[in-house]
Amino acid sequence: QVQLQESGGGSVQSGGSLRLSCAASRNRSSELDMGWFRQVSSKEREGVASIDSDGVIWYADSVKGRFTISQDGAKNTLYLEMNSLKPEDTGMYYCAAVPEKWIGPLITWWEYTYWGQGTQVTVSS
Repeated sequence: QVQLQESGGGSVQSGGSLRLSCAASRNRSSELDMGWFRQVSSKEREGVASIDSDGVIWYADSVKGRFTISQDGAKNTLYLEMNSLKPEDTGMYYCAAVPEKWIGPLITWWEYTYWGQGTQVTVSS
């Protein structure tokens, strides 16, 4: 069982920055594949960035060069550093995790098992 808790969302103006955090707690010391997703209204949850258990990283084209995904040394906390934010980055951001699958970074929501409650990011123009 894995529990995830996001923090760090908020409201910023276009061009601003935010840093999201996701604290992961688990019963076993298993390796996880993890990712960040965002969702706007009833639209499908879209992948933003992900990192597999080996540290291989994937970014959505829309955030490349602006967002950075990282983990602490113990892999207990996942981060998403977001710079040069745009209004289209607005949405609910979710942290996701799944026991490692050894197939590289996972980019679609249905590949993940565990989800946080989400943290809202609002970027105004």
